[in-house]
Amino acid sequence: MGGMSLGEVAQRARVRPSALRYYEGVGLLPPPERENGRRRYDGEVLDRLAVVRVAQQAGFTISEIRTLLDGFSEDIPPSERWRVLAREKLTEVDALIERALGMKDLLERALRCECLTLEDCALVGRVAPDASM
Repeated sequence: MGGMSLGEVAQRARVRPSALRYYEGVGLLPPPERENGRRRYDGEVLDRLAVVRVAQQAGFTISEIRTLLDGFSEDIPPSERWRVLAREKLTEVDALIERALGMKDLLERALRCECLTLEDCALVGRVAPDASM
């Protein structure tokens, strides 16, 4: 049969063996052939792991990576797959950046705060009492 062992793939791809088992379990890697009960991988697994690594660096979730790898028809080229998912991810990243900038602004204002009590703090502001209380 041949092929690479779990340890060989892990070493070549620079991932932990447990990550390979996890990727298999969540459907990012197809179940490998077995030889005497041990996983044996072909060379294509390294290409697939390279895609997983790049997608993770771009912030894709496991579900999104699964879609990238297996969620399109075979006639859709990888470049188009990346474009479709990248458009969606960019919207999320823009929202995340906006939220982070708001957080940064609040923290910078907090550094300038000189309030003596929370009741007087301009950052906290006054909350109207609940009419039901």
